[in-house]
Amino acid sequence: MASPSLTFHEISPRRWPDLVRLFGPNGACGGCWCMWWRVEKGGKTWEAMKANGRSKRTLASLIRRGRVLGILAYAGKEPVGWCTFGPRRADFPRLDRVRAYQRDDLDRVWSIPCFFVARGWRGKGVASALLQAAVAAAKKRGARVLEGYPVTKGLPAAFAYTGSVTMFERRGFERVAGTRRDKPLVRLPVGSNAPA
Repeated sequence: MASPSLTFHEISPRRWPDLVRLFGPNGACGGCWCMWWRVEKGGKTWEAMKANGRSKRTLASLIRRGRVLGILAYAGKEPVGWCTFGPRRADFPRLDRVRAYQRDDLDRVWSIPCFFVARGWRGKGVASALLQAAVAAAKKRGARVLEGYPVTKGLPAAFAYTGSVTMFERRGFERVAGTRRDKPLVRLPVGSNAPA
């Protein structure tokens, strides 16, 4: 599990410099700047966005306007991890381009699509602690159902940015019936009628 010295704070314009420090010169994973799921079109649009620095500027603008929800994990004053979440699939339009994630009941579902943990902190429970913090933050904001898109195969940590299936299952998420075994959709009811 994560070190008890970890603390968690929601993203705000004041904490933007901490997110920049965490993501570093590579912008988290390959210049993504947590924009992969937020960009409607892929291919050339995505590559152009990364190449000219638009992904960083766009994320900064979204945070300034209060359009991004996320949790930063800190070890002391050092940012060591990030998890984003949101109340609408519309916040992450690229999810709808993945056939395995398409559903008809999305109006009540919140998404937890992405994690990033600093290299020296991977494998220490930071992502799991971030997931717990994101669940609590979403529940406080009125979420009724949370959804994740974990990986099932052993990938290098930098490419397992949606989290592992075991991490979600340990937190009580369950695979949605009928979803692909290799690309599962997991959900957790957290509303007033959810089990404690």
